[in-house]
Amino acid sequence: MSDLRKLAQFIHDITWDQLPERVRETAALRVLDLVSVAAGAAKDPLVAAAKQALGAVSGCGNVSVWGDSRKYPLATAAMLNAMLAHTLELDDVHTASKTHGSASLIPAAWSCAEYLGKSGKEFLLAVVCGYETVNRVGMAFGVSAHRNRGWHATATCGVFGCAAACAKLLDLSVDQIVSALGMAGTQSSGVWAFLGDGSNCKILHPARAAADGIEAAFLAKAGMTGPEHIFDAKDGGLLFAMSDGGDVSKLSQGLGEVYEILNMDMKPYPCCRSAHCAIDAVLDIRRQMEAHMGLTIQTEGEAEILAEQIQKIEIDTYLVGYKQCAVSDGCLHPKTILDAKFSTPYSVAAAFLYGTVAMGQFEPEVVEKKAVQDLLAKVIVQPSDRFTEQYPKHWGCFMKLTMQDGTCYETEVEDPSGSVERPLSRAQARNKAEEFLSVVCPGREQETIEKILNLAGSERLPVI
Repeated sequence: MSDLRKLAQFIHDITWDQLPERVRETAALRVLDLVSVAAGAAKDPLVAAAKQALGAVSGCGNVSVWGDSRKYPLATAAMLNAMLAHTLELDDVHTASKTHGSASLIPAAWSCAEYLGKSGKEFLLAVVCGYETVNRVGMAFGVSAHRNRGWHATATCGVFGCAAACAKLLDLSVDQIVSALGMAGTQSSGVWAFLGDGSNCKILHPARAAADGIEAAFLAKAGMTGPEHIFDAKDGGLLFAMSDGGDVSKLSQGLGEVYEILNMDMKPYPCCRSAHCAIDAVLDIRRQMEAHMGLTIQTEGEAEILAEQIQKIEIDTYLVGYKQCAVSDGCLHPKTILDAKFSTPYSVAAAFLYGTVAMGQFEPEVVEKKAVQDLLAKVIVQPSDRFTEQYPKHWGCFMKLTMQDGTCYETEVEDPSGSVERPLSRAQARNKAEEFLSVVCPGREQETIEKILNLAGSERLPVI
């Protein structure tokens, strides 16, 4: 039996009652995190433009989009929800596969479940199937080899998670699930070229994955077949076409025993995950400076005075993080919000000056601020063999800050905050959800949180 068929068999056979209680609870938490950060982007102008454009070409439908009273066709609704999910750069991440699978699979599963009239329990089970699929596909590709070829795993792997989730909701046979995954693979796409010039189409990646995954599942139900050896075929197998051969056995490794949904990082900062270790590091050094100098940095102005005394900030990190957040002109000289969100120098400068990295640090006036630009110019990021060897198990860095008088501060971060090793508390997760749900349901944040956390007892999905 092929590894893809073993995965399809798992998707077909798994039931809600077979899921460990921790997996059930985690599925609801993952949905809460994703839906809330998507809701937080409900007023984003780029998503508004996408709604107008996609609405014009797709027409009317009967599926909802979070924070919108209008209805859209199934695939269009999933695309728009996925765009919302990926806009704020706060969607969760699976470090071993470098995927933000939730950004596509939860929108796809939500839209499909709403369309089919499925219960909350059926939806959550499909979400688990999606997570177990997308994360294993990413591990099969091999994180560094896949990324270093320019592929965006959130998109290339995400389409498989979407197909798996929708296949479960459609109650497909094993053969049909194999075909759905095969057809998902033949549509797998999404590259990092947008970083080169700061184009804003990144949110299209999970959107296309969601739509393509849904369509693959529905086509499989209709009788279209897809290649069972989409990963390991000698002619066109994705592990050879999009990686260095990978390891196809990881598609089925630990199924039903190791639940990869439990290995998700929750992002505390609204920027690329590869910059988070450096943010944690500079915040630690900021505290060291306060203790050493016997002061508390209470205002931005006080931080700016200290920043002027900094000679340089040196960071050693893993190669993928260096390439992704410290090489392009947009990383080194950020001019737009997207540039800033994918710039380790910018994130470090903002964290030092403001004592935090939140949505407010990615406003245009902050990105353009002279004090921020002056400090980020002092940040030097270099790839390190040591951290590269530890990646993707650990997404770490070493930081050394040198003052003009020669005083040095050093720190090392092995795993960033929000990781499985350093998880956010349940209270922090609720606070994050409450903050962003307020955009679409002010005054009803706690009610909405409880509805999502208790989806397993719901006959239908709630209106967000």
